[in-house]
Amino acid sequence: MASYSVEERANPNSLEYRLFFKNDKGQYISPFHDIPIYPVAGKNVFNMIVEVPRWTNAKMEIATKDPLNPIKQDVKKGKLRYVANVFPHKGYIWNYGAIPQTWEHPGHKDENTGYYGDNDPIDVCEIGSKVCSRGEVIKVKVLGTLALIDEGETDWKVIAINIEDPEAANYNNIDDVRKMKPGYLEATVDWFRRYKVPDGKPENQFAFNGEFKDQDFAINIIKSTHEHWTDLVFKKTDGGEINCANTTVSDSSFCISQESAKATVEAVPPCGTANTIPPEVDKWFYDQNMTRKTKT
Repeated sequence: MASYSVEERANPNSLEYRLFFKNDKGQYISPFHDIPIYPVAGKNVFNMIVEVPRWTNAKMEIATKDPLNPIKQDVKKGKLRYVANVFPHKGYIWNYGAIPQTWEHPGHKDENTGYYGDNDPIDVCEIGSKVCSRGEVIKVKVLGTLALIDEGETDWKVIAINIEDPEAANYNNIDDVRKMKPGYLEATVDWFRRYKVPDGKPENQFAFNGEFKDQDFAINIIKSTHEHWTDLVFKKTDGGEINCANTTVSDSSFCISQESAKATVEAVPPCGTANTIPPEVDKWFYDQNMTRKTKT
């Protein structure tokens, strides 16, 4: 079974910080393009790249427009972005990340939601007991999905559990989450609805009135986004600013050498001392001290 490692570059908690990926041979790879969607072919178990460990606030994400697509922190108005603690939720309430080799095509109108894709790999909320590490690659069982409409774009949120979780065998569909973790799905909808409100933005909306779709539906959505990724990396569709550089997809014209990959990594300064996280990241927001807006 393939294993992966990460290499930090530049100071953590800085604009320059990057987290690059290596395969089990120590070769640099793109987590977006080189890590396969399936750890084992023919099974509905998926790889998940953990971008944000549970209970943390830094909005880390695969840098889809950068060479080799390292994980970096999102930036807003020149400042590092952190999600607010919107009571009662502390940071992210799951291990949050993405399934590799998927792409929500911004030129494709989703027939289920009526909105175009958000131009990112499909997102995953992993609900197991372990708090994962940033950059960890885990194998997950998909349970269902939520259709978030984020600023007019389709942004699927897949609900999954680490197959190595002690209770993974008890989870086989979205209804098992309701039974085993009562309130967790409702909290998930609440989190996605309100997490941008402290920034002065309106509450997010959902397709299907915020109802979760089941495992079969979710897997079909994932497979569709994998097809869009395939078109992207083999130049059957225009990806715009998406960087498709990879080191192992040999039939792709975007495949680059290890020498080129190493030069990309070494162009970023070595990892140094972590910068201090701003104290306001620990602030709590309640309904009465948020500027609440609603869409009309």
